[in-house]
Amino acid sequence: MAEYTDHDGGAGDDVPDLSDSDDNEEQWQWMEANDNNVQFFLKTLQHCLVEHQVDLVEVVKKHKLDDYGYIKMINYIRTEKCSGQSLSTLPECSIPWESDEYMRPALQDDPLLQIGTGFHCSTQRAQRTEEALARAMDDLHKLKLLAQGLVLNADVGRGTGSLGAVAELREDEDEAYFSSYGHYSIHEEMLKDKVRTESYRDFMYLNPEVFKDKVVLDVGCGTGILSMFAARAGAKMVIGVDQSEIIYQAMDIVRSNQLQDRVTLIKGRIEEVKLPVEKVDIIISEWMGYFLLFESMLDSVLYARDLYLAEGGSVYPDRCTISLAAVGDTEKHQDRIAFWDDVYGFKMACMKRAVVPEAVVQVLKPDTLISQPAVIQGIDCNAVSLSELEFASDFCLKITDSTDCTVSRVMFSTGPQVTKTHWKQTVFLLENPIPVQAGEELQGRITIRKNKKDPRSLFITFDLHDMKQTYSLQ
Repeated sequence: MAEYTDHDGGAGDDVPDLSDSDDNEEQWQWMEANDNNVQFFLKTLQHCLVEHQVDLVEVVKKHKLDDYGYIKMINYIRTEKCSGQSLSTLPECSIPWESDEYMRPALQDDPLLQIGTGFHCSTQRAQRTEEALARAMDDLHKLKLLAQGLVLNADVGRGTGSLGAVAELREDEDEAYFSSYGHYSIHEEMLKDKVRTESYRDFMYLNPEVFKDKVVLDVGCGTGILSMFAARAGAKMVIGVDQSEIIYQAMDIVRSNQLQDRVTLIKGRIEEVKLPVEKVDIIISEWMGYFLLFESMLDSVLYARDLYLAEGGSVYPDRCTISLAAVGDTEKHQDRIAFWDDVYGFKMACMKRAVVPEAVVQVLKPDTLISQPAVIQGIDCNAVSLSELEFASDFCLKITDSTDCTVSRVMFSTGPQVTKTHWKQTVFLLENPIPVQAGEELQGRITIRKNKKDPRSLFITFDLHDMKQTYSLQ
């Protein structure tokens, strides 16, 4: 059923319902007063869950631990350095930390003891039963997501073993990105992009055997168009996840098309939400940005792949390429670069240093291409690792026309020779045009890396013809 689902995976309002109002006010005040320790406490819980496959909250509930039991458990873990598996598989009647020796702190001023016992005290004043503890732990999880805005999930990617840059972003740091997708105009533009939308539609409708009776995850579902395509292609269950406010319109759209029995929509980041299933058969996503990798949404798709995709499952699109071609457009170069040589009689050539490094996204005229395209990177979405999304590649462009090379152009698989898409082409202007002859080979090297201060943006460096220039796409 299409409905709002909070980060715990249950139906609810935008602001989660907590336990008792008076006690919740105390919890809010207590959380705010202990903000740093709370963040450490929550990160530790998540680290244990992701890296060691042990849910400490479940251990507390399973063994009905009071404050002293919790203290002993933490000191036992730190002292004995036990494994996550041994903790998770302990029978209810067997608690190896019963000895009072574990009341002695293994770590001085341990934040886990300060926060854990403090939280216990605040809840036990209301009710000392197991149900109250479980309710409080649920509240803590909701407070973490809503009030603290923490992004705690580690990248469990193949061989990476560390948090991805996008997954590490706090909610407030990433707010502008998701807010941009809350505007209707951007979704209208994407839906009207027939090359984009009809390609997804045709793939799903022409391959019903791929989707029949499958569980499908749509990462960044937006208006839900891909989710609905998948449902009509035969999927038995489709889960769409999106953090932007457009998700609420998507819910109405799904209901309007009587697909609520097969399409479930969840508001939140894929790195934070809890899906109603453990594994999915297919992941679909329209993650591609300018220059293919701009916005780093592929990072989130890979996160979902490594966490949720069942053995033998598939990610679609499954393969993408980035191609490079040389462009000769004297008019465009005059307008953007040479313009600064004489501005109303004043020399402003120094401005070129600021203008050149900015990559330009625009639709190019097909007749300005002066080389054959060269693929600089292929991406297999079912196998690529997060680290492989930053790379360097040598290239060789075979020139087809004798002219001045003014730009290097990187495009999505839909170039200027075919129907234009909302991705357009990404243009890297050269400060000084390079004279080239037909039949000549223009050799160089391109390096792509993420901006560490803003991991959704990119730095692209060209080593070309004794020139080295770094461009930004942001």
